[in-house]
Amino acid sequence: MSFLDGFTSFNFNEGAPYVSITKNGMTFNKGTVMKLRCPEYVRLLINSDQRMIAIQPCESTTENATVFCSEERRNSKVLSIRWNGRDLLNTVSDMMDWDLSNHAFKVEGKPLVAENAMLFDLNKAEELK
Repeated sequence: MSFLDGFTSFNFNEGAPYVSITKNGMTFNKGTVMKLRCPEYVRLLINSDQRMIAIQPCESTTENATVFCSEERRNSKVLSIRWNGRDLLNTVSDMMDWDLSNHAFKVEGKPLVAENAMLFDLNKAEELK
């Protein structure tokens, strides 16, 4: 038995999770993808009252499941994921009263370990310069 039993090594390659929201789409960075273990499908959850979004890995059969990290993506070196659906951008823009045609935002992610999800509090968004 070793004193180090129960420890895990820290992965310096992941980085802090965040999402950037611009007129061109919503991009989840490598840190987000890796911390969620590059799931093939996720569902996007929106809490408009609290102005937060979350992504949670799920099965392909889960209601509103969407492709996140395809097999092709897993085999490439690019691990950021972009969603550019106009309805999604309009929904977020309206909820936050953002003009995405002239402004872009970055929101840090918070891992929700018990729910196997990543939370983004849009109230804490930082405007990108």
